[in-house]
Amino acid sequence: MNKRKRFIRIGIGGWTYAPWSDNFYPADLTHARELEYASRKVTAIEINGTYYSAQKPATFARWAAETPDDFIFSVKASRYATNRRVLAEAGESVERFVGSGIAELGVKLGPILWQFAPTKQFDAADFSAFLALLPQKIDGLPLRHVMDVRHDSFMTPEFFKLMRKYKVASVFTDSADYPSFADFSTDFVYARLMCSQSEVASGYPPKALDAWAARIQAVVEGRTIDRADGFPQITSESKQDVARDMFVFFINGAKERAPSGAMALLQRLVKLADV
Repeated sequence: MNKRKRFIRIGIGGWTYAPWSDNFYPADLTHARELEYASRKVTAIEINGTYYSAQKPATFARWAAETPDDFIFSVKASRYATNRRVLAEAGESVERFVGSGIAELGVKLGPILWQFAPTKQFDAADFSAFLALLPQKIDGLPLRHVMDVRHDSFMTPEFFKLMRKYKVASVFTDSADYPSFADFSTDFVYARLMCSQSEVASGYPPKALDAWAARIQAVVEGRTIDRADGFPQITSESKQDVARDMFVFFINGAKERAPSGAMALLQRLVKLADV
């Protein structure tokens, strides 16, 4: 796991948002060029539209072509796979989503985000059956999966035992509304920052961005982070002293500040080390 240099990707959720026309995109930029522009300012984008409806393979191919060589897309999986009473019955929906054309992103395909409703409670047997449905590859491309669970019942060692067994990650959510934990279970860490403030130009105050830059650098270098420093763990098996890739997305909160927050965090990381 430590043989290659780990990488960091910092980004935003989506690239189409009307308020960004006033504080992120140039006034004369056409909608058709927004992805091209955004992908030169951040290093990753979480595609959220795929949660609501399927995209065509040609669309994924076009997105890949419009972005830099080292750019990464994470893709939010279809809600039809996760918003159901019995997750073990999601096989057909999982197959339909994975086969919808995401492989057209090629090497730019990052983690697949599986988001669950805040009311979805942890059921070990059912959740294990769901994880067993997730493919490890598509068209020869290795797949990474990350679970965005939003109910406190998931804050149990049994949940992380399943994460480690199936080699998938769980989202670290910077939010007071959802459970947050930093138990690492595979070779990457995925954080969604949801506390941007509209009155702060960068969304997050400078000291908060400094703290996040330090946490991120520690993750990719395999340095342990004090639990009191905003990365609480539930299990003793969660070892932070292993270098991992890191994905961070500014999501929700004051969304109009997301691009400036991502760019400000990237600037801090460049000062600390190569990104």
